[in-house]
Amino acid sequence: MSQTRFTSTKDELVARFIPFLQEIKDMTASTEIEQWLNMKYGVESELYKDLSRLITLGVKEGWAADTEIAGPRYRRSRLAVPSEETFFFSVTAVLMDSMDNTQNNPEGSFRGDYHLHPYGEFNLVAPLNEGAALAGPNGWCHGGWTAPAPGSHH
Repeated sequence: MSQTRFTSTKDELVARFIPFLQEIKDMTASTEIEQWLNMKYGVESELYKDLSRLITLGVKEGWAADTEIAGPRYRRSRLAVPSEETFFFSVTAVLMDSMDNTQNNPEGSFRGDYHLHPYGEFNLVAPLNEGAALAGPNGWCHGGWTAPAPGSHH
């Protein structure tokens, strides 16, 4: 595929995030905000479906999560840097491919790099495979949102 195609799909994803970022720009990540996100923009919402589709397309096209961190099973890419346009949020795509990433065996799950969330973090979880999940502050997330609070780390 051409680089132009990658850029236009990536630009479409970032543009789709902008109204959402405007809505959450003054919110602080927390359990309550995570619940609100999953009620308003959960897996059945148009926003989630569209963002998930674009992220999945980006992984397939090779521009989302294209930088290997720990081999091909753990990759990420910065899709948008903090700027006035993004209300000083960054947008990062992370791919963690764990063959054992399920609620039934979390001990065998792949772990990303240890990091701290000084201001909190909003995560859109878009599983690429059935059964895939991300361990969030409130348990395993098989699709939807997590919102680790300021000062959280893992």
